[in-house]
This record gives sequence, structure tokens and C-alpha cells, in this order.
Amino acid sequence: MAKVQETGEKIVANVERVIVGKHQEVRLALVALLCQGHILIEDVPGTGKTVLAKAIARSLGCSFRRIQFTPDLLPSDVTGLSIFNQKTREFEFRPGPVMAQIVLADEINRATPKTQSALLEAMEERQATIDGVTHPMPDPFLVIATQNPIEYEGTFPLPEAQLDRFFLRLRLGYPQPLEEIVILDEQKRAHPLGSIDQVCGVDELREMQTLVREIYVDSAVSDYIVRLVNATRVHADVYLGASPRGSLALYRAGQAYAALLGRDYVIPDDVKALADAALAHRLIIRTASAIRDVDQGQIVHELLASVPVEAPAPAGRGSRRGPAELTGE
Repeated sequence: MAKVQETGEKIVANVERVIVGKHQEVRLALVALLCQGHILIEDVPGTGKTVLAKAIARSLGCSFRRIQFTPDLLPSDVTGLSIFNQKTREFEFRPGPVMAQIVLADEINRATPKTQSALLEAMEERQATIDGVTHPMPDPFLVIATQNPIEYEGTFPLPEAQLDRFFLRLRLGYPQPLEEIVILDEQKRAHPLGSIDQVCGVDELREMQTLVREIYVDSAVSDYIVRLVNATRVHADVYLGASPRGSLALYRAGQAYAALLGRDYVIPDDVKALADAALAHRLIIRTASAIRDVDQGQIVHELLASVPVEAPAPAGRGSRRGPAELTGE
């Protein structure tokens, strides 16, 4: 796993030349990329959501397209459409901006549900069906969507089916005062994004994605993931808990996270570090609880504190013991 760790550190360091003080968030974005998952960045304007997407694309040498979601955006503006060519007397397919390796869906909740749903097939099945013809997405394919959680006027909340298709949800947040001073100094003459160079090729990225799948996950860790996800489904404040897709996302994210840290096995601490990003956006809070300002992330952290790493032993038997590192001791 030394190759994954070494290349991952180079990508993170390269992106951090423009995204200051957000080491964990940049690493989580790389985790999603290694797992071929999509990212939802939910934060206020001006915190670097678009810059993060562009920096990742430039670091990998991937094709990049940006889609500005607005209420009048049509599904064909996203996926593309077939146009009749009068010279050849045939229909020609004109691919939309979604046909790129890294796609930035900016302010995704400003488009209508019909346009939002145009991304569903592309995100899950990595293909788009236009006029009965299926067109495959490029490889790798990553959707980075952004939305403003504060402004609700003129927005359409993402449906649960689409939220569930996002591998991780990130929140960049405001920088610390010293970090903001660094940002001001670095952008005194020009934006540092222009100096970002490619540090990893597409073929190398595909190799890393294959290596990550080989990371060992002990049955005790898998059991912990399932118990944690099941706990979201029976929580008193949760109307709809995380789906099996959430369990799989947490499992695969743990593999990538361990590889980036130089390990060839997953430990419970990896699961705990990823639980908020992988599960919180999949939870639907009950109306009565939402009125009391119960937050999804708050529920996940509550469950992390209450769900034991090691499953309770059946009555009359001794507790199951495993390696200290796997049980979090």
C-alpha cells in the first residue's frame, strides 16, 4: 500500500496549495475518488467548493466540466441531446457537460427535481440514456455537487434517492484567522490555482482504485459497520435510516482511508473517522425532532459513542475477543 499512500500524499499536498487548512476534507475527497464515489459539498458561498473540484481535476489530469444549476436548466442541458443533421439526414448525438471525468454540479439544489434526476443514472450506473441510446460515462467519473444549506428561497431540496447516491458529504467551513491570512497573501497577485500541476495520471489512478479493493476488512469491523448502520434505522429521532448503500460506502471508504494511511487493513477508528461523512446525509430526521434542531451529524456522533466496537456476547458465553488493534483497545 506504499504506492497508494505516497501518491495520495502528493495529490493531497498539491490540492492543499489552494485549499488551506482543510487537510481532512481534502483527504476525504480523495477517499471518494479512490472508491469511485461522488461527493456532495454542503457549505456557504466562498469557502472553496469550486476551487477544490478544479484542483482535484488538475492534479489528476482529468477532463473537467462545470454545470451551473439554475431553475430553467433542462435535463438535456446536462446529459446532451440528439440533433438532426440536414446534410447527412441523420441524428447526431451532442454530449452534454456530464460526459467528463470530473463534473462540478454547482448549486445543484437550484435546479428542478426533473433536472436533478438527470444525474441519477449517470451517478449510479455510469451511463446516460438519451433517446433510447445508452452512452457510457468516461472512466474515472466523479460528480462533485455543491449546495448552500442556508439559503432556501428558490431552491429544491435533493430527493432521498439522489442524496443516497452521494458517497460522502463534506463541509469545508470557514478557515481559521491565520489560515485566512495565508489565503490573502497567496492571492495577492494571482490565484494559486493557475500554478497547479498534474501529479498523478489517469492510469495510475485506476491502478490505485484497484489496489484499494484489496485492503483487508476483518469480520469484526464489518459487524461494527452493520450494527452502526442498523442503529440509525431504529433511532427515535430518525424517520428513515441509512440504506445498505450506506453500509457499503462506509466499508469501501474504510479501505481507501486505511490505504492512504499506509495500512493494508481497516480498524474501527477508520470507520469512526468516516461515519459522519458517509452516513449523516442519508438520514431523514422526524419532523418533531427537526423542530428541536436535531442534527444528522449529532445523531451519528451519538451512535458512535453508544454502539460498542465489539458485539455483545450471547447470554451464557464469554465475550468475543479479537486483536487489540481491531477492537479499538
